[in-house]
Amino acid sequence: MPRHLNIACLQTRPMADFRSALDEALALAETAVRGGAEMLALPEYCGGLKTDGAMFTPPVAPEEEHPVLQGLRAFAGDNHVWMSIGSLAVPGLEGRIFNRGFMIDDTGSIRSRYDKIHMFDIQLSDTEVYQESTLVSEGRQAVLVETPLGCWGHSICYDLRFPHLYRELAKSGAEILLIPAAFTKKTGEAHWHVLNRARAIENGAFVVAACASGLVDGGGESYGHSLIIDPWGQVLADGGVEAGVVQATINLDQVAEARAKIPSLKHDRPIHMGEARQSNVA
Repeated sequence: MPRHLNIACLQTRPMADFRSALDEALALAETAVRGGAEMLALPEYCGGLKTDGAMFTPPVAPEEEHPVLQGLRAFAGDNHVWMSIGSLAVPGLEGRIFNRGFMIDDTGSIRSRYDKIHMFDIQLSDTEVYQESTLVSEGRQAVLVETPLGCWGHSICYDLRFPHLYRELAKSGAEILLIPAAFTKKTGEAHWHVLNRARAIENGAFVVAACASGLVDGGGESYGHSLIIDPWGQVLADGGVEAGVVQATINLDQVAEARAKIPSLKHDRPIHMGEARQSNVA
């Protein structure tokens, strides 16, 4: 019997405070559930995001007190729906924070946590500079979570540019790769679609990439275009630039089918860099 799953990305806007972030997420979640969604996926920093120059300054609270986390957990339990919370800001190490994602089950319980590994420290121009590591403690561990709705691999935003992470997740059993983001408009226009499609194709996995959309309080703009992509690289749904629900029904059997056609996960070989060899050809 085909393993069908109705997934909805909630394409929220970057909000400056907990209340605004939760209100928008819940409104979109209600729409998605009415549309038959069994899994909801939210963007990076869906609990709130601001900037101050090169600094990200999201609102922060401990897990047990975080109003967005508690509100979303309650919604998941009340509506018997699974939920990927792309990320929230929670206290980290040495006065910094963790950019932490969560998988919530249909009782509202936390099934997994993932702390973003790769820090967004880049300079796009003389005026557009980001230094995530100034505020955020990097994670150290890849996270895979087995659920009745498939096996999911966590990641967050800038992780997208590091294919070895997704390779390890896929080789460990991930059927769906979660890539929540608040991708910048500039890098999104250049790279968002091609990178997400590449991660799906090279790993024979579904990609569910919920991305925030719109202006960020303090400066910057998120790209939107939340994506659901199948293991052959076909875009099943694209959220465009407006806030809203991006929904598609997938068949998880396509993962095994794609990996049987192109079994590249079994063909990986260790690479050893050798010294350059001089040609004997005159």
